[in-house]
Amino acid sequence: MEKVIECKNITHYYGEKLIYRNLNFEVEKGKVLGLLGKNGTGKTTIINILNGYLKPRSGECFLLGENMKQITPATKAKIGLLLEGHILHSYFTIEQIEKYYRAFFPRWKQEAFYELMHLLKVVPHQKINHMSCGQRSQVALGLLFAQDPELLILDDFSMGLDPGYRRLFVEYLKEFASRGDKTIFLTSHIIQDMEMLIDDCMILDYGKLLIHKSTKEILQGFHRFRFVIEKEILPPYHPSLWHTEFIVDHWETYSFESAEEVRNILESDGGTIHNLTEDVLSLEDAFIGLTGKYE
Repeated sequence: MEKVIECKNITHYYGEKLIYRNLNFEVEKGKVLGLLGKNGTGKTTIINILNGYLKPRSGECFLLGENMKQITPATKAKIGLLLEGHILHSYFTIEQIEKYYRAFFPRWKQEAFYELMHLLKVVPHQKINHMSCGQRSQVALGLLFAQDPELLILDDFSMGLDPGYRRLFVEYLKEFASRGDKTIFLTSHIIQDMEMLIDDCMILDYGKLLIHKSTKEILQGFHRFRFVIEKEILPPYHPSLWHTEFIVDHWETYSFESAEEVRNILESDGGTIHNLTEDVLSLEDAFIGLTGKYE
């Protein structure tokens, strides 16, 4: 498959604080990839690096086959970017901002922009800075779709949106992605929205890439297990078990292993496990199981 995004050995610091060391990942054409991580793990940082706004300490990034250090204007025009829901030139009217952006993108689709504006019930002479936060975000989305980009990069796309606007955003993104030749790389703190949309999931931990799997593989294969074990006995540490902890009157752990294998691991030190149950998880629950609640 063609690689639309490729990051090789990205290492970056803010001062002496390590953000990542030797971060490697790639995104194939036609995929919708969701980037998850707790605050401070570097989600926005990697988007800024991908777009050439930030120079990493070491490593290289490629978008649509070109190194970000020498990306051409023609390739840049194939990339749609939304940074944390912001839209520039908010002093423009709807009509003015459409005309302004149109000049930079050769594949511009004016009808895609005004279709969304019609749904928002805004008129061409309405000023953007007189709109609600949710409406301004939808204007930004309309500008992105009108560009008809091959690669769409969205940082915290649902920030400030109420449930209705978030659902509209997700539905438009799903339709955009369904064409098959579009690639989307996005972040959001609202993981329920991501679960409806993304093909693959990449989770950053502090200083590293924690996991990169298909969303289907995570939802079908990663489960929470609850169990009781004799007093005075602690569950063994094992790399296949994630974030084992005691909750009120029982233990919890998370794993990609089967219930039978989890039981074998837990009883490997001679303890006996009782009342072992297995829970199917949402993507948000899986994220918590993989990253921990408090770390």
